[in-house]
Amino acid sequence: MKRSIAMRILGATLLTSLAGPLWAQSSYPSKPIRFISPYAAGGATSVLGRLVGQRLTEAWGQQVLIDNRPGGSGIIAAETLLKSAPDGHTIMLISGSAYLVAPLLIPNFPFDAVNAFAPVSTMSSSEVAMLLHRSVPANNVREFVNLAKARPGQLNYSTAGAGGMAHLAAELFAHLSGIKMQAVAYKGANPAVTELLGGQVHLSFQNLLLVLPHLKTGRLKAIAITGESRAPTLPTVPTFKEAGLPGMDVKLWYGVLAPAATPKEIVNKLAAEIARAVALPEVKEKLDGLGMDPFITTPEQFGAIMRADTAKYAKIIKDANISIER
Repeated sequence: MKRSIAMRILGATLLTSLAGPLWAQSSYPSKPIRFISPYAAGGATSVLGRLVGQRLTEAWGQQVLIDNRPGGSGIIAAETLLKSAPDGHTIMLISGSAYLVAPLLIPNFPFDAVNAFAPVSTMSSSEVAMLLHRSVPANNVREFVNLAKARPGQLNYSTAGAGGMAHLAAELFAHLSGIKMQAVAYKGANPAVTELLGGQVHLSFQNLLLVLPHLKTGRLKAIAITGESRAPTLPTVPTFKEAGLPGMDVKLWYGVLAPAATPKEIVNKLAAEIARAVALPEVKEKLDGLGMDPFITTPEQFGAIMRADTAKYAKIIKDANISIER
C-alpha cells in the first residue's frame, strides 16, 4: 500500500513538472507580439519585421506590431527589451553587426550584447555595397582611393549611427586603402541613404535593401560589394576581393532576440515558426528582390554566431584602430 501511494505521488510530481513547459508552449502566444526595431521606420529591420510578422500573425492569430525605437546605438531598443516580461510577447529585431559592434566601441556600454538576451533565430543575410553619390568623380575602387588620397579628410560618409556596420565598414575600408574620411551619423539607415541621395555626403556602405531602386535610376553608384561572389541583383559590380581589397570581410545578418529569462519552449516555438515563415516561397522571393538571402539558424547556432562575430569585429576594430570619436 505504501509503495502504491508513493508511486502515485511520484507520478503526480512528474506530471506537474512537465505541465509548466508544455502549458507555456501550447498557450503561447496569448496576446499581440511586439517586435522592437532599433532603427527608424523604413529600414531593413522594419521591412523584415513586417514580412515575417505577417506570417506569424497568419499562423498564430495574434497581431505582430512593429515598434521602432531608434537612437543610442541600439541602447534605447535594447533597454526596452530588458524591461519587458520574458514571455515571448516582446522580442527584438537586430542587425547583427551593428548590435555587436556598438558595445565594442562605446565605453561603459550598459549591457552584454552576447549574454543579455536569449537568441531566437537569424532570418536573413545581405552583403554590403560601397555606394557613391552620382556626382563623385570615381567609378571604381581604385579611382575612389586616388580621389580620397588627393583630398585627405574631405570626403564624408553616412552611417546609421555611430558604431554600426556602415561606420565599421567605412573605417575598415579607409584602413585597408590608406585614406582618411569623415563620418556623419544619422538615426537609421533610411536617413543615411536619404542624405546620400541629396549629396550631403559623398558615400555610404549599406545593404541593398534601400538602394536598389536608386542604383537602377542612376542616382547612386555601387562600385564594390562584399562577399565571395557578385550579387545576382548587381552582376556588373565587382566584389572587394576582385577590386584588390580581400580584407573587406563584413556582412549583414538579421535576427531575433528575446528577454534572457524567456522559457526555452517559447524560444524554440518562435524559432521554428520563423524558420517556417522564411522558407515560404513567397517570402524567399521577396527577400531575393531586396538583395537578401534566407538565413535560418537554431537558437544554439545563433548564439555561436554572435560569439564568433564579436571576436571577428573586435579584431577588425583593433587592427583598424577604430574608435567611436572618429
